[in-house]
Amino acid sequence: MKNLLIILLLVLGVQTMAQKKYQPTWESIDSRPMPTWYNDAKFGIFIHWGPYSVPAFSKVGSYSEWYWNQLAKRDKEGDKNETKEFHQRVYGEDFAYPDFIPMFKCELFDPNQWANTFKESGAKYVVLTSKHHDGYCLWPSAESNKSWGRPWNSTNTGPMRDLLGELTNSVRKENLKMGIYYSLYEWYNPLYNANVDMYVDQHMTPQFKDVVERYSPSVIFTDGEWDHPHTTWKATETLAWLYNESANKEEVVINDRWGKNTRHNHGGYYTTEYGSGLPNDDNAWEENRGMAHSFGYSRTENIEDYNSTQQLLYMLIDIVSRGGNFLLDIGPTADGRIPVIMQERLIEMGDWLKVNGEAIYGTRIWNTTCQWSEGTVKEAKRAQYKSKYDVMKFTVNPDDGMAIKEIFFTQKGKSLYCICPVFPEGKLFVKDVHLIDGATVTMLGVDEKLNWEKSGNNIEIEMPKINPSQMPCEFAWTFKIDGIQK
Repeated sequence: MKNLLIILLLVLGVQTMAQKKYQPTWESIDSRPMPTWYNDAKFGIFIHWGPYSVPAFSKVGSYSEWYWNQLAKRDKEGDKNETKEFHQRVYGEDFAYPDFIPMFKCELFDPNQWANTFKESGAKYVVLTSKHHDGYCLWPSAESNKSWGRPWNSTNTGPMRDLLGELTNSVRKENLKMGIYYSLYEWYNPLYNANVDMYVDQHMTPQFKDVVERYSPSVIFTDGEWDHPHTTWKATETLAWLYNESANKEEVVINDRWGKNTRHNHGGYYTTEYGSGLPNDDNAWEENRGMAHSFGYSRTENIEDYNSTQQLLYMLIDIVSRGGNFLLDIGPTADGRIPVIMQERLIEMGDWLKVNGEAIYGTRIWNTTCQWSEGTVKEAKRAQYKSKYDVMKFTVNPDDGMAIKEIFFTQKGKSLYCICPVFPEGKLFVKDVHLIDGATVTMLGVDEKLNWEKSGNNIEIEMPKINPSQMPCEFAWTFKIDGIQK
């Protein structure tokens, strides 16, 4: 009887949520609960792909997808424009950005191979640039042709294929969620530059509704919002439609880029970019970044510009331990390939997640995101990674020369996961954890229970005797404590 009552209450709760009518105000829009799948997913793949993938050029440290914008910049005295110099040298002064579109053929694009790679990476959702700031669409958008006054999408130029549609079908066959990136503004759209209100009414709004109705994206990552307030973009009206009337209204997740000053204030999950994210899970959030410096593929980036698999995994672990999601970008080539170095990173991350994914997916933040434990200086140096975007810091105690290193924690139910970037020698000390009688400790990937004992409010876990060749994974190791007290 009790179980039936619980089921009835859950059903009624779902019906109440489904029946709620959202109003075109931030108070109403922000009251919508975050769909559970997103907070459980933790890891997604971002894809920047378009005509900018043809030149695939950027000053190292910049974004190649901003090629057209860099090309159109006025020269300033003493300001070296590397993009313009490259363009004039390779393509000539009379070669315009739209001339790249016939060269964006995607002849080697295999959506099934892409989707399988994403599946093997351990990612749970995918977000493709349906339209970046250049306005070029990867689906048959009627609005793109009308306002540009020329063919301006992938079904009537270049690839002559519905790239978004094909990838959506393949990704969903792998049981992954499929989403879109959508730029609100378009740099050089004649209508946008003539009359932004007309652009919003006649181009952006119907185009946005078209892509949503065609593909029912699970994630909508808007961008390019910063030139105008949300009222100009009619953001709350659009989102009320999305939450009340669209086919994907129950599942869709949105970000916070809907007008200047809306980031970290309104919308769905909060976004950070090439940073370290937010400190806790007070609001759903997501860190997004490329494997190197650029989102779009950039041929100027060399091996030293790419983060290693170890670095990317440390980012994932740190972000998840603080309650966030990690949206890791790839930049495919103009002929439709995922660069091999990017495939390698994804597959290696997937190998780690096959062993340790239990400590990532569906977890929540613990009462502390990391704890300190002592080890040798040598150990700390072995685990430390060098990156402009460090998320792990190591310090040395000057009194005894002992290095201090972090342990990252996640929680699921009554299980606590301790993720160690350095494999503990001898024993692992975990502070301020209280266990129920009969609690057990295991190491993910090792089929044996570990000995442990209480030491005041702390516990000491005896490490398994494992040869290096028998390690279940590389880079970081997870110890699962079953039976923590709430």
